[in-house]
Amino acid sequence: MEAKNKALFIIDMQNDFVSPTSPFCIAGAQKTVPNILAVLNQFRIRNDLVFHIVREHREDGSDIENFRYVDFVQGRKYAVPGTKGCEIVEELKPKDYEYTIIKKRFSGFMNTELDSILRRLQISNIVMTGTQYPNCVRATAFDAVALGYHVTIITDATSAQTDKIANANIIDLENISVHCIRSSELQYG
Repeated sequence: MEAKNKALFIIDMQNDFVSPTSPFCIAGAQKTVPNILAVLNQFRIRNDLVFHIVREHREDGSDIENFRYVDFVQGRKYAVPGTKGCEIVEELKPKDYEYTIIKKRFSGFMNTELDSILRRLQISNIVMTGTQYPNCVRATAFDAVALGYHVTIITDATSAQTDKIANANIIDLENISVHCIRSSELQYG
């Protein structure tokens, strides 16, 4: 990968999904924070592009997926702007020059400006981290591959509820030519 031709995606590392006290916590998310931070710091040192891709929903639930709507309006709300749960975890807070992409669905590409920005900046290589494999990470990776991007997922900086779920998704992602590696294997140069 050429240094200025890649971008880091950090997906859904918000308090609602990472904090162990949140009812929406993804079991493996908290333990990935140090590895995501290490990758993020390397991208920052090299002035490479960083995209914080986050989920947000209106308080009334009008923009949430149909299968989650009833639970949401009955009080199981998450990722509502202005709440602590919607905020990115403190260790990974974006810098002013980093991009934040707000999504309403699993994929960071669906109905967002992400693809347009990447193409304008001539990015063709994406390094992905975040939570969680079977939903937002997977959907974003599949869309990225379908759009012609080269995708690398940092497996020890990406989470799922269980290792079994993570491993099954890694196999599927590798089968569509997503490069799945550990953070220690990432080449930055």
